[in-house]
Amino acid sequence: MRHWWPFTNSESTYYLSANRNKRSMTLNLKHERGRELFLQLVQDADVVVENFKAGTMARLGLSYDRLKEVNEDVILCSITGYGQDGPYHTHPGYDPVIQAIGGLMDVTGETDGEATRVGTPVVDIMTSHYVCMSVLGALRKRDQSGIGAHIDLSLLDVQVSSLANISSSYLNEGHVSKRAGNAHGNITPYETFPCADKPLMVAAGNDRMYRALTEVLGRPELADDERFLTNGDRVQHRGELRAILVAEFKRKDADQWAELLAEKKVPCGPVNSIEQVFEHEQVVHRNMKISAPHPTVETYHGVRNPILADGQVLPVRYAPPLLGEQTSDILAETFDFNQETVDELKKEGII
Repeated sequence: MRHWWPFTNSESTYYLSANRNKRSMTLNLKHERGRELFLQLVQDADVVVENFKAGTMARLGLSYDRLKEVNEDVILCSITGYGQDGPYHTHPGYDPVIQAIGGLMDVTGETDGEATRVGTPVVDIMTSHYVCMSVLGALRKRDQSGIGAHIDLSLLDVQVSSLANISSSYLNEGHVSKRAGNAHGNITPYETFPCADKPLMVAAGNDRMYRALTEVLGRPELADDERFLTNGDRVQHRGELRAILVAEFKRKDADQWAELLAEKKVPCGPVNSIEQVFEHEQVVHRNMKISAPHPTVETYHGVRNPILADGQVLPVRYAPPLLGEQTSDILAETFDFNQETVDELKKEGII
């Protein structure tokens, strides 16, 4: 990821987005001395996270059983594309490929358009959340039992589990969901509408909200129209209702409608550009943009962790590290190595 475009002062902005609050150490696990140092690090570790292809750790002589020999209650979390077993377990897995295989692309995109991946690496992001949850759960279990765990997390498993209502509709009713653009297969009006300047996303999730929407649009009679009385009725007559609403929404700008609908507690929002996101008054108020010193880009900019604990923002302890930036520090802290020893390890290709 350090080589993914675009760059700022030679640093990949993609890499910067994913590596805050980490320290970077290089270690050659194909070298016997490198493996020895790794196992010494494992001795004092609570958790080891790895995302090699399935079987790689074992081939390196660093299987879960081997790690337990030096730390019997260690927790190993293995992240792969397809899991530790099965016919695909040795295949490399990348987010867009998993979106395709796991069905997400098939239900994303315009009704008459091609299947489309989600604009951000949502499978990677969701999997990272499961890493956090599963590791925390394993730590709590270890508190009670004294026994560690080997967690097997697959991008594909996470993707399939996230199909939510889509999978439930199929498994329970045999209903195969189709692409619906920005609309929702189960609720309407729950989609974008073109306004005088740009689209507005409206999510009228119940009958009260729908009635409030008709009042704001100046069309209260639509709430009592037999075709649109209930959500089920509206879904059945989706096309007729949308045609009416589109004509109404085009009379004003998106922000004007958003202000009026907000007064009636109807969830909605304009489709903002990325620039507009970071200018949005709520985003600004919540201090979502953060900055920190960085050795090569001078000032690193990022998005804060969304968790607020007792009103406190989680701190930026380290900017995303340069490759191996803290190798010498970690070796000195952990093994009390002096600079001569560190230089020797570099010369031998171990770090």
